[in-house]
Amino acid sequence: MSESWVGRSVEVRLGNPGHGGFCVARHEGRVVFVRHGLPGELVRAEITEDRGGSFCRADAVEIVEASPGRVAARCPISGPGGAGCCDFSHATADLQREMKASVVAEQLRRLAGVDREVEVEELPGTGDGAGWRTRLRLAVDGHGRAGFHGYRSSRVITELLCPQPVLGTYQGLDERDWRPGGEIQVTVDGNGARHVVEIEPAKVSRTGRRSPGRRGATARRAAQAGPRREHVVEGNGRAVERVGGREWELSATGFWQAHRGAAQTYSTVVGAWAEAAPGSIAWDLYGGVGVFAAELAGQVGSHGEVVSVESGRGAVEDGRHALADLGQVHLRAARVEKVVGELPVPVGTVVLDPPRSGAGREVIEALAHAAPNRIVHIGCDPAAFGRDVGLYLAQGYRLEQVRAFDAFPMTHHTECLALLVR
Repeated sequence: MSESWVGRSVEVRLGNPGHGGFCVARHEGRVVFVRHGLPGELVRAEITEDRGGSFCRADAVEIVEASPGRVAARCPISGPGGAGCCDFSHATADLQREMKASVVAEQLRRLAGVDREVEVEELPGTGDGAGWRTRLRLAVDGHGRAGFHGYRSSRVITELLCPQPVLGTYQGLDERDWRPGGEIQVTVDGNGARHVVEIEPAKVSRTGRRSPGRRGATARRAAQAGPRREHVVEGNGRAVERVGGREWELSATGFWQAHRGAAQTYSTVVGAWAEAAPGSIAWDLYGGVGVFAAELAGQVGSHGEVVSVESGRGAVEDGRHALADLGQVHLRAARVEKVVGELPVPVGTVVLDPPRSGAGREVIEALAHAAPNRIVHIGCDPAAFGRDVGLYLAQGYRLEQVRAFDAFPMTHHTECLALLVR
């Protein structure tokens, strides 16, 4: 193994943006993934991670030749060595969206074989790019202070200065001692009410505590995702949200789109693309509290049926309360991959919003076997989205439309929606 480059300073010209919030450069025959730079810039980069393979990671610590799209970084805690919150706060909004569009198009080309231009659209309520986030999960360090994780690190940065959250999100959080190792969920709901919930530390297995490798990391992630006790510190812990004139009340720690303009926008697109026939059957998979199920219900009418599947039992219960007047909607608490082969057919339209890892081969092959005419697929990770689109194409579907939204301004993240037909 050659000598590690960590700590080495190199001057490189940055190329295209890559999936993950960096630009791609090359130095001495190796690929260097450089954060905090912009395409075309000449930078001095400091190597931060080198595992001895064909690539390493670096931070741009000096901009030798700046891009015309560079601005003063708006997030004061996300620069070199800082938090992982805002990858692109040093770029204009237009350039941020151009970079995200380039990444989405590249993932579609590479993983699905689709050559398609993509525009990343601004969501309503984005404003100047700050103050759009209504849900925030903070870590707590060993001294009981709330903050953000460092990039690719368990270190907690306790300066609550990231500009993403809506006004008032941080108020008073730095004046309180929290339980070390826990988390803090702050939710500002559709009524403007703030809910603060303290989440107890995860109970990590011996493997998670002692193993520094992949097994340990997997164990720690599993513990974080498992059930943990919650204590409501402010508000009542029940967030009120609205889409299309309908109201939901859900747990403040439950899933809802983080951007204040996202849920309504995605629901509108789903409604335009679904074209579920009156009296037909439609599926809403990974359905959460049933936002898309409500949209489908209006299309299938009282003589149709909408089956929504969601693994979170709390979300299913909240959805049942919100949609109690829609007799054609049936919400089921189950894992999609376990029950997709049992759902009622013939199904005409399927909407699915899987987790960041995507739907995957098993689910998509089961969908293709059920043979819906139209599938609306939503993905928050361009690589997983591209892989899933490729799986649909292999099953005989055609990519009819793609839309992408800047649901996470100042970050590299993008929400993508695809309409597939056959």
